[in-house]
Amino acid sequence: MLNGMSVDVEDWFQVGAFERVIDKADWDALAPRVERNTDAVLALFEDAGVKATFFTLGWVAHRYPALVRRIVDAGHEIASHGWDHARVFTMDAAAFRADLAKARSAIEQAGGAAVTGYRAPSFSIDPRTPWAHAVLAEAGYRYSSSVAPVRHDHYGWREAPRYAFRPLPDSALIEVPVTVAEFAGRRLATGGGFFRMLPAAITDYAVRQVNAEAQPAMFYFHPWEIDPGQPRVANAPLKSRIRHYARLRAMAGKLRGLMARHDWGRVDAAIGAAA
Repeated sequence: MLNGMSVDVEDWFQVGAFERVIDKADWDALAPRVERNTDAVLALFEDAGVKATFFTLGWVAHRYPALVRRIVDAGHEIASHGWDHARVFTMDAAAFRADLAKARSAIEQAGGAAVTGYRAPSFSIDPRTPWAHAVLAEAGYRYSSSVAPVRHDHYGWREAPRYAFRPLPDSALIEVPVTVAEFAGRRLATGGGFFRMLPAAITDYAVRQVNAEAQPAMFYFHPWEIDPGQPRVANAPLKSRIRHYARLRAMAGKLRGLMARHDWGRVDAAIGAAA
């Protein structure tokens, strides 16, 4: 079973954990590390022989177009992560439509490739955004991977399906939730910080579990997660700092192991293989 490997391309200061202590107006004054970190991710994938999907902020694509071109030239899929990491539930339909258009334009101009996939920042498509999938379909997206079917203090839509589904009766748009492990009716998130901090066996279990149902797994992480040398945000809440900085040194090795134990590919390819 081909599973979806994905990377949310954003810099260390653009994460939801720091959105209340780092103003977007200050982003250009901060030391950027997204280019070097994403290049390191590309090297990891090349060594493992894995192709992936890079859900990229339009803000990043606008400033680092050569990086987006390197992603495309290496055979990876380029997709949208919105313009500047604004959560979908902070917008109305009109603002979301404008955010999608601005991000897609920057990403497509940088990469020279069509953008047909989308991931909401912080998995922020949930019951508060009943209009979001219709806007994506209207804009011509083939798929979204914007739902986390768990209950979590930061995000989540516990009642959502675990596997790929069509959220609109009159559209071919597919929503591909990120993979969760299910234990005795309870769901545990995988990917990102969960993968970094918890035993890798939990993610392995989740992948095997969904593959047993003839479904592809959907895994994600961020370039800053393999960067233990990134700046520390001392005034962020303790919980946020723990989540963001814990076990950064372990992440690259854990990723190598995960890629060796399962079959991974671009999200568009994984969707096609499962269709």
